[in-house]
Formats: sequence, C-alpha cells, structure tokens
Amino acid sequence: MSDFFNASDAPQPEHSGEAGHHPGVSVRHTRAKGEPRFPDGPKADPAGSHFERRIRSFQPRRSRVTAGQADALQRLWPKWGLDIDGQRVVDLPELFGNDNPVVLEIGFGMGEATAQMAAGDPGTNILGVDVHTPGQGNLLNLADQNGLSNVRVANGDAIILLREMLAPDSLDGLRVYFPDPWPKKRHHKRRLIQPEFLSLAAARLKPGAVVHCATDWEPYAEQMLEVLTAHPDFENTQEDGGFAPRPQFRPLTRFEGQGLDKGHVVNDLLFRRVQR
Repeated sequence: MSDFFNASDAPQPEHSGEAGHHPGVSVRHTRAKGEPRFPDGPKADPAGSHFERRIRSFQPRRSRVTAGQADALQRLWPKWGLDIDGQRVVDLPELFGNDNPVVLEIGFGMGEATAQMAAGDPGTNILGVDVHTPGQGNLLNLADQNGLSNVRVANGDAIILLREMLAPDSLDGLRVYFPDPWPKKRHHKRRLIQPEFLSLAAARLKPGAVVHCATDWEPYAEQMLEVLTAHPDFENTQEDGGFAPRPQFRPLTRFEGQGLDKGHVVNDLLFRRVQR
C-alpha cells in the first residue's frame, strides 16, 4: 500500500560486513545518542513542537534503509529534499527551478509510481510528501538514476505543508493514492479525506486543478465519494457522479496488481476545483 507512513529512527545494530558498499543491503550502524541518522538528509521531526498536537492520518512503521537509499538521502537531500518545518512559505518555482505546473502527491510509498509519472510527464513538477525514510531515499535514487529533475521530496506532515508552507492557488493538482483506510470505525476520524482537509487543499489549489484519489478499500472509496461530492469547492469530473476509470497516467503498481489478483476493487476519484 502506498501510504503516508512514518519510519523509525531508532539506532540499528552494528554490522561488521561490507553492507554499505552493496546496493539493496540494509544499513546497520550504531549511532551515538542524539546523532542524526542522516546528517545531510531529512530531519527526524522537522516541525518539532512548533505546532499543536492533533490526530494524525498516518502511523509509524519500522523499516530498514538500504545502502543505496542511504546514499541517495545523503547526496540528494540538500538538492531535492524539503523538510516540512512550517517556518516559511516555499517558493515553488525556486524549489524546482522552473515555472512548470506543480502537483502535490501525499504518501508515495517507495516512489516507483511517482517516478513513472514524473518520467511520463516531464513538463509537470511533482512534490511528493512522505515520512517513510526508505521510501524517500528510494524515490530520490529513482529520480537520480532516471534523470528526473521534476521530482522533489518533502519530509513531514502534509497538513503543515499545506497550511503553513504553500501559497494560495499554488498547486495544479493533488494526488492521494492508497491512503491508510483506517478500517475500524473508531479510527475513521484519522482518515485523510475529510471536509476540513478538502477545505485546506482547496485554498492551495488553482481553479480547475484536479484532486485524484485512489483506494482499494471500498468503504473508504464510498466515503471519499460522499465527502468530495458534498464539498462546495469541488465537482466530479464524471458526468454520472461516480467513480472514474483509472487514467493512463496513474501506473498500475505492484501492490495494486496483487490486490486485483485477489479480487480487490480499485476505485479512482477525479474531482475538479471549482471557481467560487
């Protein structure tokens, strides 16, 4: 699932082999207390305690970083990374080095689909947000290997990015693919696609910009459809008011293919930001 997860920054046990020299091998290194995991990479908690505590739409996940991912984080983060500290408004043309349209993707997982979309549409900039360190490193590595200069990786809470660091009408699209469905009823309040989130997103999206969601959890798909349909800032691009066919630009991911093989139903939603 391509979800907006958080990676653990706990120290890893020391490894006496040559793992650091072989891509695909997990990095294991004992760090001193307080030593940053990647001195030149993403911060563990970029926003710190500057903002109020709230119910989060993402959850922690432990996962090791490979040597290739670690190398990409160290080399490329200063160039292509953005820590979401909430302390400034980001100049998107300066961040990307051009005035091309910018699409925000929340929760890119390991970044394979993001890299494919960036390669297929080099005239569109993609700002991917996640807190999963291995995924951040993997996407940076894919961008570097494939010469994708239209990808930037943001580390931290997407809500803080939208609310504090992006200017009104600065985004040309929003993508939320396979977010955590929080299936238990008592956890539904943690789902990302809620009226309050859509109002915040609408304030940052240009009129005509498209919100594109996809999920394989049918109850969540129904809720997304209901919430988006009811929101005054968005209109369904489908004349029948229902779900949309998967557009060609959204790759069929390995995870999605496995789900389809098991009989899962994947629903896409495409809603347009209306002029008010």
